[in-house]
Amino acid sequence: MGENKDYIKLEDLEVYQLARELSKKAWSIYSNLNWQMKKIMGDQFIESSDSIGANIAEAYGRYHYLDRIRFLYNSRGSKLESVNHWLSLMHERGVISDFEFNDARDTAEKLAVKLNNYIKSIYNSKNELK
Repeated sequence: MGENKDYIKLEDLEVYQLARELSKKAWSIYSNLNWQMKKIMGDQFIESSDSIGANIAEAYGRYHYLDRIRFLYNSRGSKLESVNHWLSLMHERGVISDFEFNDARDTAEKLAVKLNNYIKSIYNSKNELK
């Protein structure tokens, strides 16, 4: 059976790779928190961080373009919760270092651009079929 060269595996999508990279950085931050900080904000931080990639994977598995986009919007919302809220809050409260904050934020900014472009490409490919 011939291999479809136009087919891109989930693991090869740059947007998914960036989401996984951000999850690794989030886990590194989370694992260094004390028990109390994990319960106060760490659990929600790691859940929202992991949800970014999970929603990209869910979108990838959907057939209809509107289903895909809905899950990508969920992913974008999880990115905002994780980085713009929890990560910023931990930095503001002195729970994480400037390096940890900037490193994760830089990855998240790259991810946001790729995620928005991915959403746009799905809309564009649908419009091209009309």
